[in-house]
Amino acid sequence: MTGLVALDAGGRVPPFEQVRSQIAAQIAAGYLVDGERLPSVRALAEELSLAPGTVAKAYQLLEEAGLVHTARGAGTRVVRPAEVPDAVATAAHALATAAREAGLSADQAAAALRDAWPA
Repeated sequence: MTGLVALDAGGRVPPFEQVRSQIAAQIAAGYLVDGERLPSVRALAEELSLAPGTVAKAYQLLEEAGLVHTARGAGTRVVRPAEVPDAVATAAHALATAAREAGLSADQAAAALRDAWPA
């Protein structure tokens, strides 16, 4: 058992998002470091009693965010986040402030950013 993620089964946040957000937070906090291998989709799904597709979706979102990289035979590994330029950090702070003032959650603000991101 890895203890990587703790699910809130009765919570309002979908399981894939709980997995994604907890792993992302551990990467941001430095608990998961560059190059560290995450459990396989199947292993983590079994540990959490989830469908493998649920964990795969979380891993896909982490990969899209640039936090992990998956390679056949090498598994899914943590990628050191790039340094955030000052202009981006300032814009992110402004977004967070505006979202809080509008009564949005961090997840809702992140969804707004994803929606604004060009495909």
